[in-house]
Amino acid sequence: MEKELRVIVSGGGTGGHIFPAVSIANAIKAKRPDAKILFVGALGRMEMQRVPAAGYEIVGLPVRGFKRPLWSLSNIGVALDFLKAKRRVKKIIRDFAPDIAVGVGGYASAATLDAASQMGIPTLIQEQNSYAGVTNKHLASKAAKICVAYEGMERFFPADRIINTGNPVRQSLIETTMTHDEAVRSFGLDPEKKTVLLVGGSLGARTVNESVMSHLDLVEKSGVQFIWQTGKFYSAAVAERLKDHRLLPMLKVMDFISDMGAAYKAADLVISRAGASSISEFCLIGKPVILVPSPNVAEDHQTKNAMALVNRSAALLVRDADAPESLLQLAVDTVTDNEQLAQLSENIKKLGKPNSADVIADEVLKLAGK
Repeated sequence: MEKELRVIVSGGGTGGHIFPAVSIANAIKAKRPDAKILFVGALGRMEMQRVPAAGYEIVGLPVRGFKRPLWSLSNIGVALDFLKAKRRVKKIIRDFAPDIAVGVGGYASAATLDAASQMGIPTLIQEQNSYAGVTNKHLASKAAKICVAYEGMERFFPADRIINTGNPVRQSLIETTMTHDEAVRSFGLDPEKKTVLLVGGSLGARTVNESVMSHLDLVEKSGVQFIWQTGKFYSAAVAERLKDHRLLPMLKVMDFISDMGAAYKAADLVISRAGASSISEFCLIGKPVILVPSPNVAEDHQTKNAMALVNRSAALLVRDADAPESLLQLAVDTVTDNEQLAQLSENIKKLGKPNSADVIADEVLKLAGK
């Protein structure tokens, strides 16, 4: 009889970290139903709700990100919180006695993997982006394996410990049984018309929203229909600005889309930020996309993520500063060009890795066995 497997999975802060973490946990449980999996997240961040909703236990650490510039006085408190989190996570590790710790990025991941390494627990890093962050570059020196989604990551990590697994994605996106027409109708739209999906992440993206608000006349006259996730943070302001405009039946406005599988199935073209998890989803389902990288991320890694696709003619890119002026017109021109849509779909699908979570779970089991 096999020894009970115990795994810590740490990270979060955004859906881009949480979705892969849960996918990896699910893949481990599928291979080893006896496995005990404990998540370690950051207090006050979205993982503290999303992980329990996925059926896993989570404990929170008092960690937060460093402010820029790094010499800011406010970072003294951040550093003290990190040391407090390290002490707490060492107690968690002693009590839980994991065979391995997996880090997916985010504030909690740094404290957890750092502590696990010091205590002799093997660690595995899952780096989603094409440009590794400072934390993962530091943690990689002691990690047994680093799972990546892009070529050329030996720039950041020891080459002999890298394995190109791709990024795990939400299974619900792949497993949806809806047809395109059913998905379009579920949003109250016309299956005979081309559909553009605009998403800015769960919190929304101000630039993407402004790009729509600035061109409502184009939306009305384009002959195209739009599913627009504004994000909960911006929903009230968007509703206020739309209040005085005439009805736009071709524009389905939602603060949050719970069934992204249906939304992607309905869309002929997606407009999105260039987070690593989102890009991996587009690759796997072969969805044509215009990427608008967020300028508010460390090392401008979203632009680097996007360029990895653009350089292979697998996506289009509009810079954040240019989006309010040009994004909507480009979307209309692209979604009505069937030849370009087909080419983008074919090229992006070549970059998809369908079994990422399974491959990472296999590496976790190997390391735990050692």
